[in-house]
Amino acid sequence: MSLLIVDDSPEMRRAIRLVVADLVAEISECADGSQALTAYAERRPDWVLMDIRMKQMDGLAATRQIKAVFPEARIIIVTVCKGEDMREAARLAGAYAYIMKDNLLELRQILLNGSASSTSQTGENG
Repeated sequence: MSLLIVDDSPEMRRAIRLVVADLVAEISECADGSQALTAYAERRPDWVLMDIRMKQMDGLAATRQIKAVFPEARIIIVTVCKGEDMREAARLAGAYAYIMKDNLLELRQILLNGSASSTSQTGENG
């Protein structure tokens, strides 16, 4: 399994990497949504873990871009943004799931379950 982490915080990328490292064979990273489409196209990871708040391009815009070109992409929003409006925006952008950064262990479950099934979990998690 391969993974692309998109987050403007090197510390958060490191934390995510620590949580999922034993589940994946390859992890790539980029620091902004504006780099995410290129990184996805080059690497075609099984999963993208996408922050929402980033400087040049936010994660929702990047999710929409990736899904427009690669509808099969599985993108999990990993954020501190609470609220049903943000969950709905992520769902409409094409996100597979939406988790909070203070609950990174939930990522493990989604990655394990999602690898066995391609059923969208955005609605089930929110």
